[in-house]
Amino acid sequence: MAYIYIAWLLFSQILLQVARHEAKVPAIIVFGDSTVDSGNNNQISTLLKSNFKPYGRDFAGGQPTGRFSNSRVPPDFISEAFGLKPLVPAYLDPKYGISDFATGVCFASAGTGYDNATSDVLNVIPLWKEVEYYKEYQAKLRAHIGHHKAREILTEALYVISLGTNDFLENYYLLPKRQVEYTVQQYQDFLIGIAEKFMRELYALGVRKISLTGLPPMGCLPLERTINLLGHHDCTEEYNSVAVEFNVKLKNMVAKVNRELPGYRILLTEKVYQLVYQMIKTPSQFGFDVTEKACCSTGTFEMSYLCSEKSPFTCRDANKYVFWDAFHPTEKTNKILSDYLIPDLLKLFN
Repeated sequence: MAYIYIAWLLFSQILLQVARHEAKVPAIIVFGDSTVDSGNNNQISTLLKSNFKPYGRDFAGGQPTGRFSNSRVPPDFISEAFGLKPLVPAYLDPKYGISDFATGVCFASAGTGYDNATSDVLNVIPLWKEVEYYKEYQAKLRAHIGHHKAREILTEALYVISLGTNDFLENYYLLPKRQVEYTVQQYQDFLIGIAEKFMRELYALGVRKISLTGLPPMGCLPLERTINLLGHHDCTEEYNSVAVEFNVKLKNMVAKVNRELPGYRILLTEKVYQLVYQMIKTPSQFGFDVTEKACCSTGTFEMSYLCSEKSPFTCRDANKYVFWDAFHPTEKTNKILSDYLIPDLLKLFN
């Protein structure tokens, strides 16, 4: 199995090298949560930040950027694979302006979800506000390069969207409000309704190319394993089952919207679940040693400010770990996931 994976990875790298010279996507535009946030939370009043060390310690220059990783996140790798810049800047980052955002911009906010109530938990940017920022960006882009060129970029750009995990782990399973209102299956349907409305709103704004990520095996995140005392700190399979069910519903929604809206191409990257689960269950195939704990601090419950640079427990080599903190992947995991998805993205969107 390991040999097959290595051969596939080499083949995908060849495809990427060829594609870099042929890519037709003019920009990568990002919506979502901490899996794709490149620093927007740095600029808002929230406890959920990562603009301090050890975050970003393996980034160029060893500087934290607000990405919840030791270095880059998936949109960065996707942008580079399409022949664009190797980093997608955060929209709220004052170091960047509209000329930087013309080839890629990130509106994502760590801690957010489809549900507005999820963003309220840690006072982060709700999804509706991400859309408002996008509308503002559209107007700035038109003023910067003209309506015709702006329309071309906005229509041909690839939109990368990653949402949903926080809705369950930060909101539904942690707080009582949604549990009183919905069963977990009803809450899934509630979120799918919001997701469909979001997809249709983007279409009305001129968006045509979307990579939408489904839920990972969220019961296998180190934090969930830490609190799974009765399960001997194994994966919480109840949460994984919910993720699988949600992904099926998301797939059906995507098929419906693709069918009903002419020219719309939404690719649901549902394979993320299987790949992450495989990394966790057979880590040696991917060059990992540790899956049940994260690199940062004790690796059991820490993230954001609990990931202190002063902790003596933080690992020396993050490449041996699937997870960087108790909730987020290492750069190596992000790259493996991106390399797995990019050939499909290049095939569909070039």
